[in-house]
Amino acid sequence: MAFVSLKAWRARSAERAEIAARLKRELSAALRLGETDTLSVNELACPDPGCPDMETIVLVMRAGAPTRALRIRRPMDAVDANDIAALVAEDRLDAPSR
Repeated sequence: MAFVSLKAWRARSAERAEIAARLKRELSAALRLGETDTLSVNELACPDPGCPDMETIVLVMRAGAPTRALRIRRPMDAVDANDIAALVAEDRLDAPSR
């Protein structure tokens, strides 16, 4: 196991937080979330066969509606406009009428 300095860990942590914040802004706009809605973006290890090592999990929490968990089968730093468009399409297809 390699040694990771605290400075390197903090730098990586700050970088991941910046990527998550950017994705939140982009996804909030694309999903047309209102002021009372919220969004969570996290990167988790994916245990499923055929899945990449890391995937991005998006929790969509709209006021008055159940929380929806959507996944992008790519790490946060690899998510692009096509992934966001596919997630929005999935949200609209599976969500009850709003």
